Amino acid sequence: MDPIGSIRIAKDSTFAMLLEAQRRGHRLWYVMPGGLALQDGRAVARMAPLTVRENPRDWFTLGEMAVHALATGHVVLMRTDPPVDAEYIHDTQVLGIAQAAGAMVVNDPQGLRDYNEKLAALLFPQCCAPSLVSRDAASLKAFVNEHGEAVLKPLDGMGGRSIFRARAGEPNLNVILETLSAGGRSLAMAQRYLPEIAEGDKRILLVDGEPVDYCLARIPQGDEFRGNLAAGGRGEGRPLSERDRWIAAQVGPEMKRRGMVFVGLDVIGDYLTEVNVTSPTCIRELDAQFGLNIAGQLFDAIERRMVPAQ
Repeated sequence: MDPIGSIRIAKDSTFAMLLEAQRRGHRLWYVMPGGLALQDGRAVARMAPLTVRENPRDWFTLGEMAVHALATGHVVLMRTDPPVDAEYIHDTQVLGIAQAAGAMVVNDPQGLRDYNEKLAALLFPQCCAPSLVSRDAASLKAFVNEHGEAVLKPLDGMGGRSIFRARAGEPNLNVILETLSAGGRSLAMAQRYLPEIAEGDKRILLVDGEPVDYCLARIPQGDEFRGNLAAGGRGEGRPLSERDRWIAAQVGPEMKRRGMVFVGLDVIGDYLTEVNVTSPTCIRELDAQFGLNIAGQLFDAIERRMVPAQ
């Protein structure tokens, strides 16, 4: 996970998972950021025993750091935030070796490499609004002109960073496209603008392919068009709609097949916009609003899949 000393426990989904695992009697170990390695062909991690508690001023205690092999009997939660850069990819390769040695990795490291969170939505085109992924600024500009208004974004961002809303004929459109595509060297995504964003960007959580019954609609505030909580959006829990459930039914079985045990779908109006596999959030907000225990559902799924230590 990202540094445990800087999380906000009232909002942090990884912390909810830690509390639930501890409640069930699992031993917790904290892998120091950057602590994965290979030693004589074995996946190892520099880690410390961890205890957690629901105290916003004193929420964790770490024991002594040491290097341990990752193998049968271990469940490794890979929960670091994007970007999915070269170092992240290398960590998933180390975790793939841990997986081959018998560890259970959530989410599956091959899936973490395969599923870019923007591109993964396009594996389900029946669920998506018109979109284009290209390095060519002229093609992206033509897409904006065709649809009148579009959202433009890089493929490796999170939390709403570097997302632009652009209209046909906008004076800054050329420079936006040049910036996003790094002058034609990087892929960028254009999606038809969905005015339903005013009603919220819905986060639907899948646990082992099945949707949680409620979503968190992240509603833009003030003059902001992005609903991301990191961009100031307000979270409002809602029951899933019939269309939400249809989208989940389209995506869920493939996620389960690929070992993606905990996934967050982003849905605006009737359309899937992203499939989040690295560190989906919103557990704590939904638990608080609806009396759920989503981390409990997750650990039910993990425990069904676990291989006991020999």
